Amino acid sequence: MENSRKENKIVLTMRHINKNFPGVVALENVDFTLRAGEIHALMGENGAGKSTLIKVLTGVEEFETGEIKIDESSHPIINKSPQEAQVNGISTVYQEVNLCPNLSVAENLFIGREPKKFGAIDWKTMNKKSKEVLGGLDIDIDVTKTVDNYSIALQQMIAIARAVDMSAKVLILDEPTSSLDDGEVEKLFALMRKLKAQGVGIIFVTHFLEQVYEVCDRITVLRNGALVGEFEVEKLPRVRLVAEMMGKDFDDLAAIKKSGEGTGKVGEEVVIDAKKLQHTGTIKPFDIQIHRGEVIGLTGLLGSGRSELARTIYGADKADGGDLFVKGQKLLVGAPIDAMQAGMAYLPENRKEEGIIADLSVRENIIIALQAKKGIFKLLSKKEQEEFTDKYIDLLQIKTANREVPIRQLSGGNQQKVILGRWLLTNPDFIILDEPTRGIDIGTKTEIQKLVLKLAGEGMAVMFISSEIEEMLRTCSRMAVLRDGWKVGELGDSELSQEGVMKAIAGGGSDE
Repeated sequence: MENSRKENKIVLTMRHINKNFPGVVALENVDFTLRAGEIHALMGENGAGKSTLIKVLTGVEEFETGEIKIDESSHPIINKSPQEAQVNGISTVYQEVNLCPNLSVAENLFIGREPKKFGAIDWKTMNKKSKEVLGGLDIDIDVTKTVDNYSIALQQMIAIARAVDMSAKVLILDEPTSSLDDGEVEKLFALMRKLKAQGVGIIFVTHFLEQVYEVCDRITVLRNGALVGEFEVEKLPRVRLVAEMMGKDFDDLAAIKKSGEGTGKVGEEVVIDAKKLQHTGTIKPFDIQIHRGEVIGLTGLLGSGRSELARTIYGADKADGGDLFVKGQKLLVGAPIDAMQAGMAYLPENRKEEGIIADLSVRENIIIALQAKKGIFKLLSKKEQEEFTDKYIDLLQIKTANREVPIRQLSGGNQQKVILGRWLLTNPDFIILDEPTRGIDIGTKTEIQKLVLKLAGEGMAVMFISSEIEEMLRTCSRMAVLRDGWKVGELGDSELSQEGVMKAIAGGGSDE
C-alpha cells in the first residue's frame, strides 16, 4: 500500500513547454509527468527533443513558455543552472560521468559539502559516511581510492549515490547503459529498482527497447519536438512503440515498391564476408555477406548499432574479434587505409566532423581519398585533379561557382555530393553510405537514391544506412536488422514492407 501511494505521488510536472532555437522549433507544447517510485523512459528518435527537454528541466537551456513544478502543490520553478536544479532535488547522471578522476570516491561523493572539524576536512567522518552511503545501495568498494581505479559502470553508480545522498527526488539517467556490458547493466538496473523502492522518481533516457521493457513502468515518447503520448509499458506492444517513435501508423502503411530503375542482377560474387566480426562495447559478433551489385540496408532504431557495424567492417572502429574476407581474401584491417586498398569506401554519418575538410576547396576534397590510396610518391598532377573534379561536379550536379571554392561555402546537400564524389573516384567495389541524405533537400535526396541504384546496376556492392524506412525500401534489395548492438535478422525482397521492417526492429512481433 505504501509503495502504491509513493507511485501515485507526482514529484515533477512539466506543462506546455516551448523552446525554440534559430529556425528550429525544439519543443512545442510538451507535457511530462513523473511520479515517485517510478522508472519513466523518455524516448524518441534523433532530434525528437529528449535532450532539449532534459536541458530545459536542469537549467542548461532556458525555455520560452510553460511551467515546471516539483511536487503538485509547489510553486512553479525555473532552474537557472544544474546546481540550482540540484538544490531543487533534480540530479542528472550522464553517459560521460562528471566525476573528478584524480579525487577519491569519498571526495567525489562529498565535493563542495565536505564534513569539517576545526575548520579542516574531517577525512575519517567523510570516509565513514561514504561507506554508509554506498553500502545503503549495495556498493562495496574502497572509498579512499581515486575514481579512475573503477569501471565506467561503478563510476556511474558513485555519481548516482552522490545524487541520492543530496536528496534527489528526481534522478535523470541520460544514456547510462551505452558503455556498459550486460553484467554491468544488470547491476545498474538492480540499483535503479532499489531507488525506485525508496520512492525516487527516475527519468531513463535511452535508445534500447529491451532495457525499457525490462526496467521501466512508463514511457513518454517525443517526435519532432512534440509530445506523442505517455504510455504504460505493460500496455504498449513493442511494435506500437516503434510506430509511435517513427511516426507511422499501421492502418495506413503502404509498402513502397522500387521502380526498378537502374537495378541490375545481384551478382554471385561475394564482395564482403564477415564472420563473427565484433567491436567490444558497441557491436556484438555478427555474420554478413554482401554480393556484387547488391544494395543491403542496415535498419534499426538510433543506437541499435547500424553505424557501428559499418565502421567495424571498414576498420574505422577496429574489430577485436572475428574474420573479414574481401572478394574471398582474408583481410586484416588495422586502419581505414587497409580497407581503402582492398576496394572499400565509407561515407560517414557526420559529414561535418568526419567528412568534409572545411577549409579545402571542392577539388582538394574530391581528390584526397584517391591520393591517400595512391600514396605520397604517386602524386596526381594538377591536370588529373582538375579533370577528375570536373567529371564529378558534372556527374553529381554539384552546385558550385568553380572547383576552387572552399567546400564550407557549399550547401549541406552539395557538400554531401562532394564527399560522395571523393569516394566514387577511388572506384570501390564496396561503398558504405551512412545517412547519405540526412539534412538535404528532397530533390538531392532523390538524385542520390537514383545514383545508388545506378551504382548497384553497374556491379558495385552498396551498404545503405538511413533512418527513413521509405528511403531504404526504395533503394535496398535486402535489409539486416539491428537491435541493441546485435544483428538480429535479415529481410529479403518479399518481406520488405514498412510493417515487416518495423516489426523486425521492435522484435517479437506485434503481440509482445
